Amino acid sequence: MSYLITGCLFFATAIAEIIGCYLPYLYLRKGGSIWLLVPAAISLMLFVWLLTLHPAASGRVYAAYGGAYVIVALLWLRIVDGVKLSTMDYLGAAITLLGMSIIIWGWKST
Repeated sequence: MSYLITGCLFFATAIAEIIGCYLPYLYLRKGGSIWLLVPAAISLMLFVWLLTLHPAASGRVYAAYGGAYVIVALLWLRIVDGVKLSTMDYLGAAITLLGMSIIIWGWKST
């Protein structure tokens, strides 16, 4: 699996997880409709399925996925919540992306 496809798959997985958690948040904390829980459950099922598509051992997948999750969460913070990101947010995202990349590159060597 190419690095580009792996990265895109991680980011799609993170979006599915965040949506699956955000919709119940809207229901529980913001007075949203209980029907938000249906697409939330579907999104979380998609999240789990997407994690199974990687060819590496599950622990490596979860470790590398964490990096993609951090970056998508910061993008969510900026785009959905409207919070301006700080220099430390960008630095942390860059370091996280580097760590994720190192783990993914290591898949080929094991």
